[in-house]
Amino acid sequence: MVTKPPKHITAALKVIISAILIYFISTKIDINEIGSVLKKANPIYVVCAILLFVLSKAIASIRLNLYFHQLNINLTEKSNLKLYLLGMFYNLFLPGGIGGDAYKGYLIKKQFKIDTKKIISVLVLDRLSGLLLLFIFACILNLFMDITLLQDFNILIIIIISLFTSILAFWFINKKFFSYTLPIFWTSFTFSALVQLAQLGSIFLILMSLNIETDLIGYLLIFLISSIVSVIPLTIGGIGSREITFFYGATFLGLNETVSISISMLFFLITAFVSLFGIIFHFKKPKLEENNPTPRVQGVK
Repeated sequence: MVTKPPKHITAALKVIISAILIYFISTKIDINEIGSVLKKANPIYVVCAILLFVLSKAIASIRLNLYFHQLNINLTEKSNLKLYLLGMFYNLFLPGGIGGDAYKGYLIKKQFKIDTKKIISVLVLDRLSGLLLLFIFACILNLFMDITLLQDFNILIIIIISLFTSILAFWFINKKFFSYTLPIFWTSFTFSALVQLAQLGSIFLILMSLNIETDLIGYLLIFLISSIVSVIPLTIGGIGSREITFFYGATFLGLNETVSISISMLFFLITAFVSLFGIIFHFKKPKLEENNPTPRVQGVK
């Protein structure tokens, strides 16, 4: 029988791994240079980047609520947004305790008596939907990259086939194992696309704030890949893993490593700033209200 490690050990490991990765990056990059780059950031563009990031999270919250509605949990968008913001705060600032997704599931289970497996399923599908669009946009940007390897016709065909295969595979998973979510498949797919477009727009504005006007597609591609990597639960909120991806991504594409890390850090600061507002609902737990409450029986959908 496999025993899960205690939460404090998991938290300590995440802190250690993040610290090691950040230290490693600091040995490769001049921290003072990063500071100089960040000091030159245009505040107007940064504010606009924050607004687009907030928009992306608001859309992501609506997407998650679509899944909840498939379980007859008709949360108001306001209640769900509060719950989503609380989850962001827990994911970033309380990595050693209960995670954001787990806590959302706990509150939903506690109030609505929904089958635990179904709650976990929609939370996982919500994440997978976002990851699918990250992969799709990364493939699309790859098509516009001036990389010798990608100029091979066969490679381009593989990328295009991968796009359609990933969509088909995710649709099949929904149909085969989570048929109750199939009615919102394309709607959630569309919302996921809007989420990633808004975040790409946020990164584009960060690039503009740093007065970067060349190699834009390369930096956007690295961001998408780093977002996929940061989902792996090995670090605190992706700290370290995102930076290491930006560093080696820039090295591989022949971009400026210092600028690349600066982009990563500025995006993290924006994420942390927005996520910090979730502390409000840590002390004052959000009341989960429904539009049209549905009578339920214990343990039944």
